[in-house]
Amino acid sequence: MSNEDVNSSSDLRSGLLAHAAAPPDPALRMGIDDALRLYAGEFGRWQLRHFVLTCSAWALEAFHTMVMIFADREPAWRCTAAVAGSLPDQCGLPAGAWEWIEGASASTVSQWGLVCGQRYKVGFAQSAFFAGCMIGGGVFGHLSDSFLGRKGSLTVVCLLNAVFGLLTSLSPSYWLYTSLRFLTGFSTGGVGLCAFVLATEPIGPAKRGVAGMSTFYFFSGGIALLSAVAYLFPSWRSLYVVSSLPSLLFLLLVLPFLSESPRWYLIRRRTADAVNTLRKIAAGNGKCLPPGLTLKLDDEVDGVETHTNNGPKAESVGGKIPHSIESGSILDVLRSPATRLRLILMVGINFLCAVGYYGLSLNVVNLKTNLYLSVLLNAVAEMPAFVVTALLLDRLGRKPLGVGTMLLSGAFCLAGFFAGVLGAMKTVIRMACGIVGIFGMAAMYNLLFIYTAELFPTVVRNAALGCVTQASQLGAILAPLVVVAGDGMPFAVFGCCGVAGALLAYYLPETMNSPLYDTMAGLEDGERNCLGEEKDAYHR
Repeated sequence: MSNEDVNSSSDLRSGLLAHAAAPPDPALRMGIDDALRLYAGEFGRWQLRHFVLTCSAWALEAFHTMVMIFADREPAWRCTAAVAGSLPDQCGLPAGAWEWIEGASASTVSQWGLVCGQRYKVGFAQSAFFAGCMIGGGVFGHLSDSFLGRKGSLTVVCLLNAVFGLLTSLSPSYWLYTSLRFLTGFSTGGVGLCAFVLATEPIGPAKRGVAGMSTFYFFSGGIALLSAVAYLFPSWRSLYVVSSLPSLLFLLLVLPFLSESPRWYLIRRRTADAVNTLRKIAAGNGKCLPPGLTLKLDDEVDGVETHTNNGPKAESVGGKIPHSIESGSILDVLRSPATRLRLILMVGINFLCAVGYYGLSLNVVNLKTNLYLSVLLNAVAEMPAFVVTALLLDRLGRKPLGVGTMLLSGAFCLAGFFAGVLGAMKTVIRMACGIVGIFGMAAMYNLLFIYTAELFPTVVRNAALGCVTQASQLGAILAPLVVVAGDGMPFAVFGCCGVAGALLAYYLPETMNSPLYDTMAGLEDGERNCLGEEKDAYHR
């Protein structure tokens, strides 16, 4: 071989090595939102199928949460001996002078005699469930942001739900029943937030708001279905069995067809997995990604990520190093001025909204109407709320919608409280006020998930959702204790919660048409840019 051939071959090898070491085309290096919008599709067939399958977990959460309405109900009773006069309850009767019409196995109340001086135990067991939800929401919110992921966390909570629910049906005593309800709440607390984030993160920014608002249809549909199931299986033990089996079916028939969130892959520096997921999305939508596409976090401007045999490694370009994986803890949210006030306000709003929503749902036992029909009507009343909020979400914005729905609920709940002076008509009026009240609270509860997801970046989104979910569960813990007070007092409390929640929502920033940031640095830069634009506009 001649020296000229050797030199030519050497030049060719050098050119190939230089090309391999060159950074990717900046035009094909983009964030996930841009990749979805330009290439994969924002909400195509793939996202629709994935969204429906994932959100079916919300129906499971409704089963495990609202089963207490029927399992802990106070059944009808009758006297077995002649009694002088008419008594409002059985507390003044001697033992053996009355009996449960449906038998002792109808509910936990009849099973363990939770009436009269023991009635507080009903509220205590229900509060124990929500206490478990509060703890579980924080734990699984952190795990789904860290090594377990969104899909992994959803798998664990559904498995635990099935196990604890089935064990609850075998409870031999009240205290073991309460303990198992606490454990069921622990796993249930992670279902909604994991399912919500897993369902909405693969969706593009233009469709994410409406899709996020649609998740609660599955929860309300689960409540409506539960009312029918409870009617068919009136015994509390059989009801717990029937309401727990769907969680096993979800594990076996649905979870294998779900994909992990590409955003979670990206913040864990598993860029290849994130790109592969986007390729699946594009293929499912009849599209394709360009061969040279690479993904970046929204705070990576000059950094280029490469891969070694041991995983991804960040390299510096021009002396600048991209941000490493952030810790994703709630402390990061509190440290940043851009997110601290947002978190405090969302904690307060979620707490107040949960008191109203769960309180109105459980308060049907105080209305003295058909329990199954009342629960069904409440569930049906929630669905138009989701339609209205979905239609107005991108017209009015998140903030005006939140303030308006909370005020609506608060006003009607206060009207229900003052209806106590109307005598015989108060039952009908309070039922109507309760339906409108839960309409407003359900609309706000639904809005809060998408609002929270937009207020916080990907790296801490589930941690923030977990924190506000804990606040919701703290409100839910209080709700059964308010319901136990009976008569018109619950309506007064729920009305005040609605008005106070509207006041807090007034101080939140608007997120309509804002980007969905991936990192804290990206959010802070975006806030500074927006502030600078506002100042320039003011001076002009």
